[in-house]
Amino acid sequence: MSYYIYRISPHRALTYVEAFEEYKQARQLARQMRRDQSAGDSDDIRMVFAKDRTEAESLLRTRRERQPSEDD
Repeated sequence: MSYYIYRISPHRALTYVEAFEEYKQARQLARQMRRDQSAGDSDDIRMVFAKDRTEAESLLRTRRERQPSEDD
């Protein structure tokens, strides 16, 4: 399984960036990309752990329901 980096546009379009075997490398690239974003860039930079790109994109497209917290 690998760590996949994607850019997600406000319209939920996914753009594959790169894949890494090691978490540390993937995290560094994702953080660097977030730091380098211009103020007007509204894309999200996301990292996901998956067995392949198909699964990664499926995970990113799946809306998760908010889990209630202790405060709810």
